[in-house]
Amino acid sequence: MDPDIALFVDVVREGSLAGAARLWRLSPAMVSKRIARLEGRLGIRLLHRTTRRLAPTTAGAAFHGEVAPLVAGLRVAEARMTQHGDGPSGPLRVSAPTSFGRMWIAPHLTAFLDRYPAIRLRFDLTDDFVDLIDSGIDLAIRITATPPAGLAAHRLADNRRVLCASPAYLAKAGTPRSISDLSNHALLAAKGQFPWRLTGATVNGESRVETPSSEVVRELVLGGAGVALRSLWDVGDALADGRLIRVLPDHEGSVAVGVWAVHAAAGVPLAVPALLDHLRDVWRDAAWMT
Repeated sequence: MDPDIALFVDVVREGSLAGAARLWRLSPAMVSKRIARLEGRLGIRLLHRTTRRLAPTTAGAAFHGEVAPLVAGLRVAEARMTQHGDGPSGPLRVSAPTSFGRMWIAPHLTAFLDRYPAIRLRFDLTDDFVDLIDSGIDLAIRITATPPAGLAAHRLADNRRVLCASPAYLAKAGTPRSISDLSNHALLAAKGQFPWRLTGATVNGESRVETPSSEVVRELVLGGAGVALRSLWDVGDALADGRLIRVLPDHEGSVAVGVWAVHAAAGVPLAVPALLDHLRDVWRDAAWMT
């Protein structure tokens, strides 16, 4: 494997010379020197460099698209030949939805890293569906009914969603007895979450509070602001201790929606299946899984 090409792939993956320098245990100046050496050898400019950002040139993006899968494949092959049961190693970049990642992935990462100390993990939380290839993401957790085409996709769990409200809200506004009753209630949803596609019904509406944050919606429903459609992994504890009450229990969110893991179809680091196995194991007995 050409080390300068591998370094270039990691620069693009990390989005900065400093990020790649940390991975390679080099100074940013040395990383810059080696990228310049590669550019000189190829006779093309690979990166746009400014004080604020770094991005591939058009030629650099095309070159990255050609070499990144090859570098990934070589790294996997090298790992298989050299690790001899010591476990996966090297960089692993993971993306997950904000609330889900904070509640159900982050608490279990210490055990994973203790088991595989040679993995260098980067964990990004975002509710955007980022492009894995362009962003250098090895593994993304998605809550969706339709995982993206062209990627390997694993359904890790169902994502049961229920209608719920606080006792204080229901005492004030009354308990809806039918789907049509919801038109007389304050509804809560993050941007883009309407319509609610339920078993046997579809609910269109406007959220009482406009917000892009699902976590804000959770706090609003707990605070008595209205009725929300929430995932059991998110509000199961509040339903269990009475802070929230299910309403219209005959209607749940579409069963097509699940918790998915997606990654490139080939050339993924060995750390990817290791993390998938770890998550399946730690979630096996979670209440929201049943």
